[in-house]
Amino acid sequence: GLGQKALGRLTALTRGSPSRSVTHASSCDRVAGSTRRVLLSRSTLLDRASPMNSGLHTARRATMAKSWQRARWVTCSAEESTAMSETSKASPNQVALELVDFLNNSWTHFHAVEESKKMLLAAGFTHLSECEEWDLKPGGKYFFTRNASSIIAFTLGAKFSAGNGFYCVAAHTDSPCPKLKPISASTKGGFLKVGVQTYGGGLWYTWFDRDLSVAGRVLVQRGDTLSHELVKVPRPIMRIPTLAIHLDREVNSAGFKPNTEQHFAPVLATSIKAALDGGAEAEKEKAKDAARSPHHQLLLETLAAELGCKPEDIVDFELNVCDTQPSTVAGAKSEFIFSGRLDNLAMSFCALKGLVEASNDPAALADEEMGWMVALFDNEEVGSDSAQGAGSPIMFEAMRRATKCAPGQGSEGTSSRMLRKSFLVSADMAHCLHPNYMDRHEENHQPKMHKGLVIKHNANQRYATTAVTSFLFREVAKRAGIPMQDFVVRNDMGCGSTIGPIMASGIGIRTVDVGMPQLSMHSVREMCGTDDVETSYKHFKAFFETFSSVDQLVKVDK
Repeated sequence: GLGQKALGRLTALTRGSPSRSVTHASSCDRVAGSTRRVLLSRSTLLDRASPMNSGLHTARRATMAKSWQRARWVTCSAEESTAMSETSKASPNQVALELVDFLNNSWTHFHAVEESKKMLLAAGFTHLSECEEWDLKPGGKYFFTRNASSIIAFTLGAKFSAGNGFYCVAAHTDSPCPKLKPISASTKGGFLKVGVQTYGGGLWYTWFDRDLSVAGRVLVQRGDTLSHELVKVPRPIMRIPTLAIHLDREVNSAGFKPNTEQHFAPVLATSIKAALDGGAEAEKEKAKDAARSPHHQLLLETLAAELGCKPEDIVDFELNVCDTQPSTVAGAKSEFIFSGRLDNLAMSFCALKGLVEASNDPAALADEEMGWMVALFDNEEVGSDSAQGAGSPIMFEAMRRATKCAPGQGSEGTSSRMLRKSFLVSADMAHCLHPNYMDRHEENHQPKMHKGLVIKHNANQRYATTAVTSFLFREVAKRAGIPMQDFVVRNDMGCGSTIGPIMASGIGIRTVDVGMPQLSMHSVREMCGTDDVETSYKHFKAFFETFSSVDQLVKVDK
């Protein structure tokens, strides 16, 4: 009857994984209450029945009593399951949750810099302009941006003077992705397609069959003013569809080998739908506009709706194709972050948070003679050779200008002495040991999640780490009680590189290359460990706070 149906539903709710019990705990309570009410109602009706059916009623009451006990047991099991689930499900640390928010707000390198600005302004940093004269004070906190895609933030110790160095952490804001071509409009087979360029070395096959959109920066004509604005279309508006296996029977054996020029253009809409929605006359006007515009009118209309302007007010743009699936804490123990752009926004966020938190302590800056700096560059994924990349003098110029503003000018070689006293941590994500491809790692160097930052070594200078810089950064970890790991690539495999060698060779700064271990690097969806997020932040914070004393442990060029 109804009681058995309710019991069946309650039992179904409480079966399965503990997380399901947590999710449906309130449902379990409601169903359990409903079950009790049904059974009590039936029992009351039986008691009011005629004596001649008393035997049958007694049997039914006995059956319902068992059902009642079962309902209590099921409810108890649901409650116990919920309690067990709450106990066993590890809560992600606060830093990891903050990183997830940062990632969800940073669809592009432009948005990442904008989010970084918000963090710095909230922490009391002063926004500088490279085009204006700087008036810096010891104990001050400052930042500036270049191209809206790179950002340099720094603090000066209260005892900072000309010739003193900077302790720097450098990372990058860009990630591999498709970018819209200058002329993106394409129509084939009755579909409106969007032409894209591949940026960086992405795992491009992972972008197929994803719910995609666009984000970036737009130049908008607002009256007499040309406005530089950021845009993000939050809903899925395009997709790169794969070819059905029926039309590519060898794909699973021969491999998926798309041609990024022929097969990689996202589909925006069908031509007929665009025509029907607009009407004949409207479509004629759109056709005229399209003949003059390098981009689909529908795309411009979509952007205009987000920007609150007319399509014709959009002068130009730089847009990335973005995956709309949100970044999230995941895993049965909530120990992972699943997200795009972990390489290298995870390191960027941890470095910036480390600087912000370290500089929030007036006592830490009161006795500090050095400067602390975080540099987040653009264009690392394509070699860093740009005005806003690590190959430019942007970081050195900031250090030099700060030195010029400091007390103690007039002595010989202040800039050179400043560089020799400085130290750079090149922070870029590292390769975690892959459980399905363990043979791809050197047997004695297999970084794992939850084990801390990875120091990267390479004898051929693909990384800038030396025995001295490795020791000093490891000593910071030792004093803070933080774990560390090491990585060396196999001799029979090529080795990637970072901004570390570029900076070390460009300005002669002592450098160590490090990174947080991750899987699926350069995929549209990557993963890392939540514990490593917190550990990385703590390590960078300790680096700023303790490196002045750590640096005294070893002197090489006396």
